[in-house]
Amino acid sequence: MITDPEGTVLALFAAFCRIGACIMIMPGFSTARIPMQIRLFIAVAISMAILPVMWTDIYPQVTGKGHTYIYLIAAETAVGAVIGLVARYYVLGLQFAGTTITMLMGFSPPPSSDVIEDTAENQLTSMISFAGLMILFMLDFHHVMFEAIAQSYRVMPVGSVFDPQGVLITLTDSLEQTFMIMLRLASPFLIYGLLFNVAIGMVNKLAPQIPIYFISQPYLIMGGMFLLYLGIAAMLRLFGDGFAPVMQGG
Repeated sequence: MITDPEGTVLALFAAFCRIGACIMIMPGFSTARIPMQIRLFIAVAISMAILPVMWTDIYPQVTGKGHTYIYLIAAETAVGAVIGLVARYYVLGLQFAGTTITMLMGFSPPPSSDVIEDTAENQLTSMISFAGLMILFMLDFHHVMFEAIAQSYRVMPVGSVFDPQGVLITLTDSLEQTFMIMLRLASPFLIYGLLFNVAIGMVNKLAPQIPIYFISQPYLIMGGMFLLYLGIAAMLRLFGDGFAPVMQGG
């Protein structure tokens, strides 16, 4: 039986602030295709599930705080948002890599509706982003996120002073690791685009009367598509393997 209903509600809301802010930003759950009510119910359910586990870390900090509870809510929301941003940056990095790949392949049709968001996106970039997100869900990346939230109560306890410098360092390190991983994923296409354009430029110098660049565009797209066909499996595997180290580093 609950002996302190008020303290229990305050502790539940404190847990909801951190978890809800993370779910509001983390990839997959924050997409425009998921109704807001579903996201709210998921955040409430996870908060109710994690509260008994982290009771000794949350409840003593929220009882008897008085006016500082407002600061606690703001700090918990910021901590949850930082955890969600680390995963969000990783998925946005794949979208950036997909945009780079399509540019190097010369595949630039008119953008259409994105599968995940309500914005216009290139079809190939949308396919790569959706495939990467699907791989993360198949690897239970949301379990890694929920474990990171639970571990964050040890690293950044409830009621502790919010450290903006540490948060900026965390986000910067996550961006650095994400950029290096995405550079590895797009490196074959970087080399392919560079060598192809250099070769076409040399041929154009030898025969300036022929519009080589217009003639070479179909071959550029065909070679890029063939390269994508050969490397898409390895690219998505490296993307899935790199998620956990980025989250642990963050």
